[in-house]
Amino acid sequence: MSRRPVDKEDPDRLYTVTRGRSRWAGNAFDLVTLIVSESEPTPGMQSEHAKILRMCHRPLAVVEIASNLGLPVSIAKILLTDLLDMGSITARHPRSAPERAQLPDPDTLKQVLLGLHHL
Repeated sequence: MSRRPVDKEDPDRLYTVTRGRSRWAGNAFDLVTLIVSESEPTPGMQSEHAKILRMCHRPLAVVEIASNLGLPVSIAKILLTDLLDMGSITARHPRSAPERAQLPDPDTLKQVLLGLHHL
């Protein structure tokens, strides 16, 4: 028997998935925060938590997790907060383009060094 996907329009189901919580604590996650599993699912774990751990062996963005689960992002963030509190996941923000731009290209550094030697 296959399980039906969570219906975003079914508030009773969403209430059950989050155990009645409607907000997540803190600002640990935004849409592009990358999530990585730090452990395997354990027996008796909530099925949505187990799914997240299985899908995040490689870094996965919060928005992708929500989409894969068929849940609103706000609900996914509540579940991710649970896992973060348990130490089952790590969360990190991807480096932005300006941060990457600050790192000089090795070829550029070589050209600068050669130019300085020619002075």
